[in-house]
This record gives sequence, structure tokens and C-alpha cells, in this order.
Amino acid sequence: MEQPNVIICYFCGNSYTLSENEAEDNLPRTLMCGHIFCTSCLQSMECDNVIKCPECEVESSLPEDGVLGLQEDARIIGLIYAAKMNKKRRLNKSNNRRKLRALSSDTNGNTKDAEQPVTNEKSERAVDEALATAAEHLAKLEHLHQTLTTGLVEQVKKEQARLKLEIYHAVDKVIHATHKWRDMQLSKLNRLDAHFSSTHTEVCRVKARLASLETAVQKAKKVRSVPFLELYSDWQQILRTLQAPVDNQSFNMKCITMGCGLSVKFKCQFLNQSVELILMMDEGKPNNLSEMPCHLQQHISDLAQKPAGHGHVESLVSSYSHHSHSKAKSPLRRMSQRRMSPKRRSLASRCASPSPTRSSRRYHCKTSSSDNAAADVVIEELIEMEEQYVTPPTGPELAKEKRRSRRRGSLDLSTRRNVAQWVVVTHVVNPAHFYVRYAAEKRESDILSKEVNAFCKLDTSCFSSADNVRTGSMVLAKGNQGLWCRTSVLEVFQNGCNSSVDVCPVDQVSRICVFFIDYGFTKSLAIERNVLSTASSVDVVNNHLRKIHTELVRFAPQAIRCSLKDLVPYDLTRGWSKEAQTAFCQVVGSALVEMTSFGQDRDALLVDLSKAPVGPSNDIPISIRDYLVFIEVARFYYPVKPSRKQLKYYPAVPPKLHTEHSAVVTHVNSPDDFYIQLQTDNMESSLLKAKLQECYNAKSGEGELLVYCPIIGQACVARFEENVWYRAEVIGHLGDRKVEVRCIDFGFKTTVLVSDLRKIKDEFFSLPALAIQCCLSDVLPLAGETWSDACVKRFFSLAHDKFFTMVVTEKSPKTKPLPIKLLESNPTDLPTDIAEVLIKEQLVCSKNGLKTNMAEVPANDGAIWDPPLDLSGLEPLDPTGTAVEFQPRLSLPGSLKDAKVRVSHITSPSSFYIQFIQNDSQLKRLKELLNEECELLEPQDVAWEPDMFCAAHVNQVWERGLICSKVSSADIAEVMRCDHGNKVKLHVSNLRPLSASLEGSFALECSLTDIKPAGGQPTWTATACDFMRDYLSGASAVVTVHEMTDERPVAVTLMCTHKMGELVSISDHLACKGLALRERKPVLERYVEDLAFKESEMAVPPEKPRDPQSSDTNIQAETPKCTAAPLPACPSTPPPPRPTPRSARPTEKVKTDMYKPPELPQLGHNRMTISAIREDGLIYARTDTAGCHLEQLRDKIQQSMKTLPNQKPYTWKTVQGCAVIGPDMLWYRGQLLEVQGGHVKVQYVDYGQVENIPVVHVYPCLLCEDIPQLCMACQLYAIKPVGDSWHQDAVELLNEMLLHRRVDVSVLKLPTDLRRPLTVEIFLDGLSLNTILCQHKHALMDWTAPPAPPLPPDSILDIWDIDTEGLLGPQEVMLGPFSEPGLPEDGQRLNVRVRHLQTPNELFLWWEDMAQETVDGETLDQCMSQINADVPSLLPLTNFPHGGPCLAEYIDGNFYRAKMLKIISADPVQILIQHVDFGSNDTVPTNRLRQMPAKLLRFPVQALKVRVAGLKAPSTSTEDQVLPYSPQWTVKATLAMIDLLLGDLTAVFQCGDASAEPSVSLYNQEGEFVFLPLLASGLAQHD
Repeated sequence: MEQPNVIICYFCGNSYTLSENEAEDNLPRTLMCGHIFCTSCLQSMECDNVIKCPECEVESSLPEDGVLGLQEDARIIGLIYAAKMNKKRRLNKSNNRRKLRALSSDTNGNTKDAEQPVTNEKSERAVDEALATAAEHLAKLEHLHQTLTTGLVEQVKKEQARLKLEIYHAVDKVIHATHKWRDMQLSKLNRLDAHFSSTHTEVCRVKARLASLETAVQKAKKVRSVPFLELYSDWQQILRTLQAPVDNQSFNMKCITMGCGLSVKFKCQFLNQSVELILMMDEGKPNNLSEMPCHLQQHISDLAQKPAGHGHVESLVSSYSHHSHSKAKSPLRRMSQRRMSPKRRSLASRCASPSPTRSSRRYHCKTSSSDNAAADVVIEELIEMEEQYVTPPTGPELAKEKRRSRRRGSLDLSTRRNVAQWVVVTHVVNPAHFYVRYAAEKRESDILSKEVNAFCKLDTSCFSSADNVRTGSMVLAKGNQGLWCRTSVLEVFQNGCNSSVDVCPVDQVSRICVFFIDYGFTKSLAIERNVLSTASSVDVVNNHLRKIHTELVRFAPQAIRCSLKDLVPYDLTRGWSKEAQTAFCQVVGSALVEMTSFGQDRDALLVDLSKAPVGPSNDIPISIRDYLVFIEVARFYYPVKPSRKQLKYYPAVPPKLHTEHSAVVTHVNSPDDFYIQLQTDNMESSLLKAKLQECYNAKSGEGELLVYCPIIGQACVARFEENVWYRAEVIGHLGDRKVEVRCIDFGFKTTVLVSDLRKIKDEFFSLPALAIQCCLSDVLPLAGETWSDACVKRFFSLAHDKFFTMVVTEKSPKTKPLPIKLLESNPTDLPTDIAEVLIKEQLVCSKNGLKTNMAEVPANDGAIWDPPLDLSGLEPLDPTGTAVEFQPRLSLPGSLKDAKVRVSHITSPSSFYIQFIQNDSQLKRLKELLNEECELLEPQDVAWEPDMFCAAHVNQVWERGLICSKVSSADIAEVMRCDHGNKVKLHVSNLRPLSASLEGSFALECSLTDIKPAGGQPTWTATACDFMRDYLSGASAVVTVHEMTDERPVAVTLMCTHKMGELVSISDHLACKGLALRERKPVLERYVEDLAFKESEMAVPPEKPRDPQSSDTNIQAETPKCTAAPLPACPSTPPPPRPTPRSARPTEKVKTDMYKPPELPQLGHNRMTISAIREDGLIYARTDTAGCHLEQLRDKIQQSMKTLPNQKPYTWKTVQGCAVIGPDMLWYRGQLLEVQGGHVKVQYVDYGQVENIPVVHVYPCLLCEDIPQLCMACQLYAIKPVGDSWHQDAVELLNEMLLHRRVDVSVLKLPTDLRRPLTVEIFLDGLSLNTILCQHKHALMDWTAPPAPPLPPDSILDIWDIDTEGLLGPQEVMLGPFSEPGLPEDGQRLNVRVRHLQTPNELFLWWEDMAQETVDGETLDQCMSQINADVPSLLPLTNFPHGGPCLAEYIDGNFYRAKMLKIISADPVQILIQHVDFGSNDTVPTNRLRQMPAKLLRFPVQALKVRVAGLKAPSTSTEDQVLPYSPQWTVKATLAMIDLLLGDLTAVFQCGDASAEPSVSLYNQEGEFVFLPLLASGLAQHD
């Protein structure tokens, strides 16, 4: 009989019913998690007004009405009501038909009575024909019955054989898995002693008592034999130790009667057609060994005698079969197992079975390749019975969340607004119409896909000719990847019809349009039939479509239709464009995105999608809505504010008030709006630009840093020039994919494309902005409120990109510019204020309203503003103010040091020409004279010869020239420009004779000193020449002439200013760039040169005013050509005051000595470690003793150098020993070998390596100067390299064989100078290194070397009569374990603090009563303070037992109580210890451990390990970073718990079992559980 209600509860299998005829209803009700169950099930699940969902385990609080107050599911109730009404209609129709049949039978009876009787002949004929037909039918039926009976027997035999084979295979797999589990558990029994901690503790106590008694016995014997020793020993203590009683009461002997707590549990459960076996190793409370059941002991002994095999598993199965069968007879359980889907059935079986404890480990044996790390076995085999269900409504309209009753964690839309979930976009029509799938439901989607494709392989899924296809029905169709998917029929077209039909037979379908409800797209399928093919029409349809099973209909649609909230097309008249769809697909792709729902509009969710951010500094996700609006393919219906606050850069650090600072003006807008950058010693600021270029020019990881939708105020990195990156901030949107940004390190603004923006990394985000917005103090614009263009241009020329000294005059708000004064250094006068210069030039006025007038400046005031090295020529004046007479030849300044020049022509670093600035007025006068003389002259026929002076017309200007060679046949002459130095080729028509009074030159040929060409070539490379020519041609510079002679070029030192305004030596710059090499001179020669130069400087007489008639004593220079006649002497101007070189800071003279030489080993064989090998074959080695000292030295250096010293310019010539920052940013001891411009060559004295490093990484100070060098140089004996120099292959071979290797070194000869190399012979596994090098043909034996001196014989200690009595130190006393603190009473509340967190639910607590405990009137803190005050008296630790107490040094330098856990490594020795008063673990070397005084053992530990009640790790987690020692907890949960535990807490103790860890309930200051935020965020779950 058909049931009226076919919608059933998935948990219990009972049908949902409505109240009828006073019968109670069983309505479907929805929990908070979205899952639906019947009222009866929910009432059975209720516990303390809370229901825990059996599917997702989410707890739901019940309303006041209890279960009846839960929301009813209207959809299922509607289906039940509709089924009930349909049944009533069918009953009514059947009753009507019965009445009609009864009425018709009465009518027929009356008619028969009225008819005439049939004749007998006709009746007999009809009977004969019927009997003949029946005989034929009987024959056919007998044949069919025989055929079916025979076939049934054969069919049964075949299936029995197949199933029997499969059963045997399944049982074999079970046996194999069980044996594997057995072997794994038996192997773990070897480590069972770790579970008997109490027994280990008592053993240690007995050992300690035994050791103390033995020590007392020995002391007593010594005192008895030597009575006077009683004065030097604690005799009373010895007597107490000897007389102390020993009995069983002193020790806990019950510990040996306790078990480990481990037990093997076996469960077997038989169902109708399945069996479930569970083997589990359960870790419970330790039990008493005497309480073990006798039958279990007998069973264990029997199993030990039986061979491992099949019988063991059978005995286990049979012993539990009766109990399992009794459980399987429950009608509720049979109904649940019969009607539930495989997924739901496995879930129900797990919910019904008892859950294991926290320490239980379970292993699901689903395949033969199991994980060896698991500990338990669960063997399951399920055979599901097919059951018919009523098909629920389907279609795209069911994508609403309120209909997704089977989805995990689904909620009603009213309760899920503004909840972010991770989804995958499956199909996009436009930004207002797309489909997504929840990422959390991927497992259910995979299961559904497997079930669909498995069903399509069956014949029952094919259509037959009697089937029809209806519009709105559910069918299976092939998707894009060839997999079968669920679809809903939208339109069906029949053969011969142009329009769609509602119902169509399968064999007449011509085209069908379906909607894929799990993906969201629509597809039209054309059913093309081939006339020549033998396949039927139904087979063609089955290639595209299949039936759907009712079980598959129950799954709700996986694709959810969504729409971006408040987003409309950019052009409303055209609608959504193709560009909008393409942009949406490109930014979303196939990656996971975060979806936030805001509500519902008809059948679509209103959402916003966000892409995940990259790092903590870029924590704002990319909103897809904002991105589409930004690229102008969509617009908002109304403005939307960003949901998160932007992260800003740290503001620039303002300088101190009324303090001078060095700064550079980086950007100028106006005098009241410009930006400066302070010049500090911060290395991070100096290396910022280089690190930015290196990081963002790399191609790897570039896609993760792209900025799709920049937001106003967003911090980023922008590319202003080609491949040049700066830190920036977005300040405006300009449209057309362009934004306006501001560079926070320089202050300027510019427009860049969005493609030139990148997300900023954390390492660049932490540094504050470098550009400081400033304004000139005490100045105002002349024309009201605006600055004139002339004023802005003049201020730009004075200040931009120049070096100044700035002073802050007053404080200002952070939003306004900082008032400052800019002071320009002047070598010959006081610093010049830029504001005063602008006031004098009448471009600005002072704030007091007084305007200056240039006419008021005295005429004899020669102090005018002149930018540094802006060497503009002035008319030379003598001290009286009259003009100097014109001189056509070069006149040198009075001082040859730091003279201002201009570089006029560069051939190479060894040949370039300069012009002295003091001759600019003479050069200007010369041009005027040449123009006057040559403009009127006509070309003349002159026989031009080499070395003749001439006037040459070059670039429309007449200049002096010198003929270099004979005139060619084409009348082309090569002429050198006398006043510039370069050569040009001119036609003779451009030459004129030059009068003798104008002959001469103002250009001096020079050469850089102390450098030579790189690459070992005698000539300069083209790169070096071009580099110098590009940077110095026409530049102003400062030159120092070392010695003025008649030879050309003159040796000089050339210095020029860089962007920061500091002078840089061109020789050092070329050497730093690798374009030149330094010429090394002997020390004595350099000393003589420096001394002679200083004496020449001191010999210069004081400058006095001289009259013009005595000015003929100046030194005259020759012409550029050495072959020209010497120039006559002529009067010159008096020398101007000698300028001083510009420098930001004075050079500090520092002198350091070398580190102490190494301690040389003895002659003979020594074990050494090779630390470095130089390119010249010199080997650096370190003895074993020095290796031990190296660890201590490294720690000592790092503790003494915790901050970076201030950067200063030093005179490195007198520096030998120094401190070096290595590549790992640690300090090392070094020795300065050579200064190479901005780099220095240093050697690590304790390692031997030599490196070229920047000078900023070296500091002239000695580190631990009392410790000698720890490595020594060694040279191989009697061997020489091939070619008298070690080749690169030989050095690489030595590095491969020796580096960081401990070898046998035979020291043959010690040097007289301790810093010189040792003469050694090295052996590798008994083979001489000399032999290896000769075998590889890298070296030859030197037979001319003198024979090695004989080695001293090895010392034999046995031949010496050495008295070792009294040399041994006191034997270390073995101490017992620490005592645990007293536990509070059960339920006691205490104010506690957390000292250490091991996992979020395992803590170490401390309360005030612990600190109050005293021993002999002293607390633990007082005793530890006394011990740390006298650390040298502590003895080193010599014994390292497991759990032994000791004192361990922490990173703060103090010692704390600890116990040893285990030895981590043997070389070097590293020991894992635990600080017992804090709970934390640490790995320390043996030199940081000390023996602990016995008095400290009397104090109990001051950190109690507890377990937080009500908290456990989540069952599932999506986080990748987990705790390595506790993988079930994530790092994110641990950090969150640490933040929650800060401050005072209240703990309620629950000490149920003394042997187990106590559990506590922790409350914060508000009285709430401290871990509630973890539960709310899903990082933990309630226990």
C-alpha cells in the first residue's frame, strides 16, 4: 500500500507526518547550522536545552519552547501536503469508478434477460477453438519454464563463484591490514618504558640516595684513618647520612604494581549485509597490574603460543559476534542503514559508535597502501539497498541558500549576511549574473560527480523508446570535459516542429537545451541522426543524454547564482559589454576568492568578491567591484566606502629644534613648499634604493605583487622611470588606467600607469618616510599670497639637489610644512642663508615687512652668494679694487692644493686638460681681442708648419690654435685648441696668423696619480675613457698638483662633487668601479712624499697685499706642446686665499694595532681544521683548542657589539686591526689590508678569508684584543706550483679537499715571526697532500728545498713518574629530581599568570603562593640572585643524566634552574633542557650548564603544567602553518591564544586524579572563558 508521506528523515528513516485525527505530527525542523531533522530525532538529541548536529557537530541553542520552537521547513511540509491531497483525489476517483461499474452491471443484467439465447452450435465451436489455443499455450509455457529453470541454476552457480572469490580477497585484505597493525604496535612496545615515569622517578631517588650513602661511607673511612680530616668536613651531616633509615615507606614501591594505561580495544558490529571491525590502541589511566582479568592473561599466553595467522582474526570476530548481532536487530538502525545514502550512512555509523578519547589513534584501512604512522584499523564494507524517493523540485531557482538543506553549515539568508566564504567562480555571464561554488563543499561535489558517472555506466541509465523528455525535468548530460553532469531541461524540440514542446518522445528529439545546475552554464545539444547508420534513434539520444536516479536528485544544485551588489553597466544604454565579462574573468580566474553576501534579489545573491592579500603590510583584499569600477567597465549605483582602513607609512622623523643637521633638498615646489632628506648614519636608508631595484626588477613572483585596483592613500611601489622604483602613495585617480602618486622619500608627484604599481613588501614598509616637507622661515611672497615664477626658478637653482646645513626654527603641526633655515657652506666665508640671498635679490620679503634694496649694499662688499663649485668667472681684482692687466699665458695659483678648475678635454685618465677658474676673465678678454683682430683679416697664403701658433675659427668663434702636423693635399690642417686641449681638423681658410703677443695657452695637461689601467694592460680601456669623458667633460672640480715640473702631463689629484655635495676623488671612483687599479708604493716612499708635501705647505709665506709692480714672480706654465719655445715670464695677479675642501664632516684620525699573533702548535703531528685557502696557495688552519675558543669568542663579540657605531670618515692609513660586519650581519675581527676607494680589503683574522667589502661595514676598533688570532697560515713543504703560481684549478681542488675538514697536519718548522706561515705537510687519510697535487699535475716536488728538521719523539706518559694524587677535582654529586608544587584544592579559585604556553590547551601556570615558599629563611629568588652574583664559583657540569637537575644560562646572561631532557647532537654537543620554573625548553651547549647546589633542589618547581578545560584542537583546519611538535594546533591559533593570556587570569582547578595533569578553567577579568574568541574564529572547538 502506498504511503501518503514519502519524505523521510535522513537520520532515523521515519517519514515526516502532519497532525491528523488527533495523531501527533512529526514535522521537519531546521537547526542553526541549516541541517533538517524530524521532531522525534531532535527531541532525542536534546541535552541541557542544546542540540549538537550529528552531521557538522555545530551546537544549536533551543528557544523557550524547546524543540517545538525551532523553525519548520516549509518546502518539505508543502511536499507532504501536496502528496496527501493527491492521494485524496485518487481515492475519490477510484470510488467514482466503482459506482459507475456497479451501475453498468445492473444495466447489463437487464439487457441479458431481454436478449434471445444463443444457439448450441455456435457455443460448441467456440469451446473447441479455445481448447486448441490453450493446448498450444501450455506447450509454450512448459518450454519457457524448463529454459528459465536451467538458466537460473547456471546463473546462481556463476554468481556464487564470483562472490566467493571476492569474499576471500576481502578477508585476505583484512588479515593483511590486521597483521600490519599488529607488527607496528609490537614494534612500539620496545619504547614502553617511557610510560612508567613514576617508576623512573623512584629509581632516580634510590640512585641518588645510594650515591649519597656511598659518598658518606668513603668520607667516614677517610676520617677514621686520618682523624684530623674531621676538622675539614661536616661530620654531623655524614653521621646523619649514615644513620638515616632505609625502608619501603621511604619510597613509593606501589609504582611497580601499576600498568602503563595502554589497552587494546576490539569492536565488532554485524549489520544486515556489512561488518565493521575496529582495532584501537587506547591510552587511558594507569591500572593496577593485579586487577588484570585472569581470562585476559590466559588469552595473552595462548596467543603467544599460537602462530600469527588467520585464526587470530577469526577468534576476535567470533568472540564479539553475538553482541554485534544483537545490535543489528534494532528496527530503527535497519531503517536508517537501508534508506540513507552512503555518505550519510557512514556519518550515522560514526555518530552512533562511541567516540575515542583524545589520545586514541585510528587507522582506516580503505586501500592496501596504508600509512605506517597510524595506529588503529577500521575495516568497513557497505552494500546499499536501493530505495525510491520522491523527487524534490530542481532547477536554477533552487540555487538559493535557503533551499540548500543538505549543504554543510548552510544557514538562512537572514542569518548569513556579511559572512565571508571562499568560493570558486564557475561561469560568468556578466558581473550581474554569474555562478559560484563553495570551496568547503568540494568533497561533496567530488562524491556527487563520482556517483553520477558511476550510474551512467549502468544500463539502467539509458533511455528506452517508451520514455519521454519533459521541459523542467532532470536529466544527465555530458559537460565540457566529457563527464556526465546533472542538468535541467529548458527547451525540447521535436522532429518537424520549429517551436519547442513541453513533452517529446525520446526517439523524436531533434534538439534540446539544458542548464547545468552544478556549474551554471546553458548548453544546446543537437541530436543528429545518420541515415546510413544502423544505430537507433534512442541510441543516438543516449550518447548525449541519460536518465537520472532519484538518489542523485536529492543533492541540491552546487552552482549558486550571484550578482555584484550595487553595480551597473558603465553605459546604461548599451548594457554590459564584452570587456566587462573579460575583465571579470581575468581578475577572478580559477583561484579561490572570498565572497561576502549582502542579501538576495529574486533568485540571485547580492555579493562582493575579494582576492586575498599578499602579506601583513598589504592586508586589504582586492575588491572585484572596485576593480571593475576603476577600469571603467562598470559603475556604482551609489558610492561605496572602503570596508577597511588603509595602512599608512610611518611619518618622517622630524629633526630636533635649533639643531644643525645635514640635508639635501630633493624636490622644490616653492619657497614655502619643498622637501628635504636628512643625511644620517642609518644603513637601511642608504641601501633602500638599491634593495628596491634588486627586489622589484626580479621577474620571479611579479604576478603576486600586481596592483589591480589602487585605492586613495594606498602604500605601494611605483616605477617613475624605466626600471627605477620608488616607494609611493596613491593620491588621486585620473582615469584611463592612470593614477597620481607621491614619492614619500623625495616628495615629488607624478602620474603613472596602474601597470607600473606594485604592492609593497614588509621589509620596505617598516622604514619611515624619508622626505620631510619644509618651508623657508621668515620670508613672504612679494606679490601677496603667490610666489612669482622668477622667485620659484631662482630658489630651484639655488637649492634643488644640493647639500645644505638646515636648522629648524620653530615647531609646526604635522600637516603643515616645517619652518627651517637653509645654510650653504662657503669655503672662504661664513655660511650663506638662502633666505637672505632671495631677500637681497628682491624676490621675497621678510615677515616683518622690510624689503631690501641692492643699492643699499656697500660697494666694497665682496661677500656675494656663490654656490659651491659653481665657478663662474669674475674680473680679477687686486686688493685695491683695480683690474689686473691681461696676460695671454697660463698663470698658476699661489697654492697648488685644492685649486678650482674646469675640465675642458679628456683623452684618458692619463691625459686630460684643465682650465683654472682664476683665468676665466683672461680667457674672456682673449676672445674679445681675437675677434677684433681676426674679423677684419682676409685668408692669407701661409705655409703652415707643425708647432706654429695660429688663430683658428672653430664653431663660429676665433680661438688660439697650434698646428700639429703638415697640411694635407686637401688643405686640411690638424689643429690643437690651445685653451681647451682637444684637436680639430680645419680647412686652411679658417686659419689666420697669430701675433706673438697673444701666443700661449690657458689649458694644462694633467694625469691622475696612484692608479693604473685595469686588466694588466699598459693602455686605458675605452670604457674607462668614455666613463670619465661622460661624467667630467666641462665639469667644475678641485685639483691638487703634486709637483710642478716641465714634463707634461702633470701628476695631479682630481676631485669632484657628487649628488650629495661631497668631494670625491676621481681616482678612487675609477678604482671603485673596477676601471682602474691602485698603484701600491712602499711605505717609506709614501711617508717621505707626505712629509715633503707638508713641509712645502708650511713653507708658504703669509699672504700680504702687494702692489701691482711686484707681481712678476708667478710661475709660468709652458704651452701644451713640449717642443714649443719656452714662454717668457710675465707679471700675474697675487695668489688668492687658498680654499679649503668642502666636506660634510671632518676626517677623524684613528690608529689601531694588529691583533695578537696566534699561538703556534708544537712540532709534530697535530689535528687541525682548515678554515680558508687563499689564491696564492696559503692555507689557514685552526687547532682543536682554537676551535673551542672560537665559539666562546663569537658569543662574547655579539654580546659586546649590540648596536651599530656611528659612521664617521676615518683615516684608514693608520688602521690595522678592525671590526667587520660579515655577510650574515654578525661581527668579526679583521685586519685591514688595502683601501680601494669606497671599498677596503680585509682579512678575517680568526678564519683567514680575504674579502673586498664597503667601507661602511668596517669600524676602526679592536674586539677582544686580549685574545690572540685563532687561525694560522701554513705553507706546504718542498712543493712548488706549476708555473710558479697557483692556478685556479689547483685552488679549487684544495678547497674541495680541505675546506672545513679536520686533517692531520705535520708541523715541520716554526717561523721566527709568529705572524709568518708555518711549514707543514698535510695528510688526508694517511695520503700526503703533496702527492695528490703532483698526481693532478698542479705542482712539482722541490728537491732543492733543505731537508726537514727531525721531529721530536712522541711523548709517552708511561715513562714518567707522575703523581696524580690531588689533581682530580671533587666528584660531582648526583642530585635527585625536582619536587612538584602542592596542588590546590578541587574547585579552588586562584589568580594566576601564564609563564609558558606549549599548546593553546597546555600551559604552565604560576601563582603568588609559589614565590612565598622559603628554605632556611630564604626564597628561591633570593638564592638565585646570590648565585648569579657569584657565577665563577659554579662548577661546570660533567654528568648529563636524563632528567638530572642543573643550572642553565639564559639569553639574558643569568642562570636558572633546569633539568636535562636529552642530548640533541654529539658534534657539537647540544643538550635539550627545560627551565623548570618557567616550563620553556631550550637547546644549549655544555659550556652554558653548571652544577646546581643541593639547596636549590629543596624548592619545588614554580611552574605547574595544566590542561585548559573545555578546549581542544579543531577536527579540520585550512591553515598550512602548524606547530611541529603538536600538528593538530595551528600557529595562528597559538598566537591568538598568547594574546588572550596576557595579564591577570583567574583559574578554577579540577584535580581529580593525582597522577594525571590537573585541568583548570581559565577566566579573564570580565569573568568569561578566556578561549571564547578562539571558538568564535574557528581556530579551536569546545571539548
